[in-house]
Amino acid sequence: MLKRLDKIRFRGPKRDEFLDLAESPTASDSECNDDIPVKHRSSIKETEEQRDPAGSGTLTMSAAPIQDYKISDTDRLNEVKGHLEVALLEKHFLQEELKKLREETNVESLKQELEKEKSKRVDLEQKMNEILRSRLEDSPPPPPKPQVPSVNGTGDKQKETFSSQLWKWLYERFGVYIEDFRFQPEENTVETEEPLSAKRLTENMRRLKRGAKPVTNFMRNLSALSSWHSVYTSAIAFIIYMNAAWHGWVIPMFLFLAILRLSLNYFIAKGWRIQWSIVPEVSEPVEPPKEDLTVSEKFQLVLDVAQKAQNLFGKMADVLEKIKNLFMWVQPEITQKLYLGLWMAFITSCLLPYKLLGFMIGIYAGIKFFIIDFIFKSCPKLREKYDTPYIVWTNLPTDPQLKERNNATLNRRLSGFEKQIQPVVARGNQSAGMSCGIGREEESGRAYNTKRGPFHEVFNLSENERPLPVCENGWRCCLINRDRKMPTDYIRNGVLYVTENYLCFESSSSRATSSKKNKVIKLQDIIDIQKYKVLSVLPGSGMGISITTPSTLKPLVFGAMIHRDEAFDAIHTQYMKTVNSTAATTVTNPET
Repeated sequence: MLKRLDKIRFRGPKRDEFLDLAESPTASDSECNDDIPVKHRSSIKETEEQRDPAGSGTLTMSAAPIQDYKISDTDRLNEVKGHLEVALLEKHFLQEELKKLREETNVESLKQELEKEKSKRVDLEQKMNEILRSRLEDSPPPPPKPQVPSVNGTGDKQKETFSSQLWKWLYERFGVYIEDFRFQPEENTVETEEPLSAKRLTENMRRLKRGAKPVTNFMRNLSALSSWHSVYTSAIAFIIYMNAAWHGWVIPMFLFLAILRLSLNYFIAKGWRIQWSIVPEVSEPVEPPKEDLTVSEKFQLVLDVAQKAQNLFGKMADVLEKIKNLFMWVQPEITQKLYLGLWMAFITSCLLPYKLLGFMIGIYAGIKFFIIDFIFKSCPKLREKYDTPYIVWTNLPTDPQLKERNNATLNRRLSGFEKQIQPVVARGNQSAGMSCGIGREEESGRAYNTKRGPFHEVFNLSENERPLPVCENGWRCCLINRDRKMPTDYIRNGVLYVTENYLCFESSSSRATSSKKNKVIKLQDIIDIQKYKVLSVLPGSGMGISITTPSTLKPLVFGAMIHRDEAFDAIHTQYMKTVNSTAATTVTNPET
């Protein structure tokens, strides 16, 4: 290795031409320790030059190799090491400066934007040239003028130039407006959807609340005006409105009120403090936005916002479904009233003049708003009997209500059909009984089948035991049996059903129709039933139900139930019915 370094050094320039490492500012500690031999070597060379003033190169050239061989190997390695360290440091510094320059300038992005702008400019120039060519082709030539022999030829030339200038001016002046009437296909732009974010969701809910605040305030003021919250204000409004309706000034009055409201809004926007409301506004406390939230706080925030959104969407869906069902004859006796009312309005609008019709509508609206509604709000029983719009709106069903009604009517028909078949079976008609039994079995199998088979076969119950209408499809959950230690038996996924006398859990891992993994609990054997929270870290009241029985040391927990409250109410109600019925039977039969 040292021989190769010597060869490389002797092939290059002279050693004296390199920078002395002891004098370089970036020299390392190992290089600074070699100051004495390097300086000694330079002094020896100076003395040799003084001895040979004639500049004979033979002596110096012969002495230089001798001096180089006198230098130790460690000095050579240190020298090469110093050069390498300097080169590496310079390379590192240059790379950092290059990265900074690239980050600051973004030359590539600027080049791409410049190329895009150039391509756009070229496209625009081509379109402009095509438009100008099409205009020149479509524009009619100027009408030929009758040639009149003129003595002076310069006058004809001036007239031609004037007409061409006039056409050019008209084209430049009105050509742009003609282009606006050209039909172009619409561009289908796809809007980018934002990802789900808890912060964005809460901000949108707050924006919706702030945007709906003027509408809610207006409706609240109208309700207060109709219910005579302020007697003087309502009396003045009633007198003004009836006077305007009597003279036919209802529409100008509403337009004047709109202008007045816009004027007040203008002054409020300029900084004036103008507050006029029949009902005093309740200032809601504004919570400062929290930046650092824990996981449980974020989860609770998302749950609150989701609950508000669910309730809001539910109300909107109810309104839209009621309107749809009103016009689709879902409730014929209600839609019939609307149908007759529209016919009466059509006939009166054809027979009566519009001035008289407007007068009648205005007077009726004033009396209805200020007097009739006040009486109906004060007397709810009168409203339930005689307020036709209120009766129509409350009796209109929504889609879930229609579904429940259809299920109830279907169950009633099935029960009536079974009652009609029972006397036939009791007479002993075997053929008819078999056919009816098969039909009933098929009917029950269709309505109350699980994924594994018929319900009573899966749980080894009698045919009379069927799921309640609340849980025909069951509730998805997981059974946590804390008496078991094996992971496969500790938690099981499945579906929970409740019948008149039993609580049944069908495990999703059961392969046969009746399996040991399925759980059947008699409602009479239940000691205690409570709502349960599986993970105490999560906010809320939990998503589980705990059931205590004498056969288990620890309560059985049915967790991860989305509709936990609905399931708990159904199970608890049926449990109380069973307990009360057993208590009643024990009271009636004390001997047993």
